[in-house]
Parts: sequence; C-alpha cells; structure tokens
Amino acid sequence: MNMGIITVLLPLALAIIMIGLGLELTLNDFKRVSKHPKAVLIALFCQLVILVGVAFLLCKVLSLPALLAVGLMLLAASPGGSTANLFSYLFKGDIALNISLTAINSVVAAITLPLIMNFSILHFMQENQQITLPLSKIVQVFAIIIVPVGIGMLIRHYAPKLTEKLNKPLRIFAIVFLIAIIALAIFAERQNIATYLTQVGLATAIFCACSLAIGYFVPRLLGISSTQARACAFEIGIHNSTLAMTIALTVMANTTIAMPAAVYSIFMYIFAAAFGFMITRTKQATEQNT
Repeated sequence: MNMGIITVLLPLALAIIMIGLGLELTLNDFKRVSKHPKAVLIALFCQLVILVGVAFLLCKVLSLPALLAVGLMLLAASPGGSTANLFSYLFKGDIALNISLTAINSVVAAITLPLIMNFSILHFMQENQQITLPLSKIVQVFAIIIVPVGIGMLIRHYAPKLTEKLNKPLRIFAIVFLIAIIALAIFAERQNIATYLTQVGLATAIFCACSLAIGYFVPRLLGISSTQARACAFEIGIHNSTLAMTIALTVMANTTIAMPAAVYSIFMYIFAAAFGFMITRTKQATEQNT
C-alpha cells in the first residue's frame, strides 16, 4: 500500500465530506443547543463515558490483540457520522438536535479523541510499540474536522445558490468515498481479513448494538422524548468510521488499527436500519393499543 498517496488523499477526501456537512449548518444550529441542553448533555455522556467504557470492557473480555483493541477504542472515541442525520430523517428523529450534536461532537472530539487514544496506546501496547500523537498530529486531527466545516458554513452563508448545487454531489461523493475507504482498508489486509472478522467481528457487532441501544434507552429513561432519543441513538450509533480509518491510516500509519472501523462500517448501517424499523414499529404498535 502506498502510504504517501493515502496520507494526502484520505484527509483531503474527508475534508471535502466535512465541507458538505458544513453546508447543512448555520450559527443558529449551535444556538439551538440552549433549547435542548439536557438531551445534548445526556448524548455526550453516553458517547464519551458509557460507550468508551463499553469498548474498553469488550477489549478486555474478548482479549483483543493490542492493535485491534486500540482500533476499537479509536472507533469509540470518534464522533457521530454525518449520515446520522439521514437516519434521523428516515426514522422521525429530531433532525435539529442531530445537527447540533454533530456540530458539538466535531468540536469536542478534537480534544477527547487524542486523550482517549493516548490512554489506549499506553494501556494496550508495549512500551516499544507506542504510537504517540504529538501536538502537530492533534492539530492535524482538529484541522480535518473543524476547518472544513467552517468553510462549508461560510459557503452556505455567502453563496446559497452554490450550496444548493454542491449538496447532492458532496453527498454522493461521501457515499462513494466511504465504500472506497472500506474497500481500500480491506484490500490492504485481504490476507488477514478472515482473521480480523474472527477477532474483531463479534466485538464490533456487540459495540454497534450497544451504541444504538444506549443512545436510545438511556435518554428515554432520563425523560427525553422519543423523537429526541432517536436523534441521540443515531448520533451515537453511527460513528464516524471514516474519520477513525483516516486517523489509523495516516496519523498512525497502521492498517490493522483501521480494521475495527472498517468492520464496523459493514455492520452499522444494517444495524441502524434494523433498529430504526424496530423502534418505529414498537411506537406504532403502542399507539394502536392506546
């Protein structure tokens, strides 16, 4: 695998996708947080504390190899993916809350992701195998997330007609890119893929199911409406696996660390769709009974 090409192309492609996300945001989306502080705080707690803890326990209980354990922790530390908004739209979640969560998650992840990764590397890997995230790389991760979103928001504000023209092509590019990055990661590790599925398939499937369930049921138990809980579930359940793979392949230059995110990408859309249908039908059945 040509790491030089990957180092340039992956962050560039991800930046284009993040510009697309920025095209859907305005400053009002950030102000909207003040209207839903409880839902936002619960969602962030679920993602940054509960799910990171779940990932850590899975690494321990399933005795994942060090690099794959670091990869699963990287996935857990990654914010929600932009396609969470699409799932919220399809399954009647609070899209405004989703957009706010996506925006906040993108900012918070720039701080929490390196912290969680440094802990994971120190804990799971031997001293002579440590991969550090120096300040320059932390800035790089921050730049991949924040700067393109800001550019997208500026384009939306100053060139609304251009925004309309760019929206659909960027969405298509995002889907194609996701497929390509999964294929690239799998191709690079094609000789080991069966082993990885055996080693990390169960862990990622359980983690995916836990992400969706925790994202929905914890907010519901704490008094959040069903509509907002759906937004939380998809924001937490649809992790930004593209970002995780980009960091693994560029910042860490390691294809094995990228595998949990690649395998998760296969599961998460199937699980999220099934979960969406399940909670929609359950709600419809409850309404019919009442």
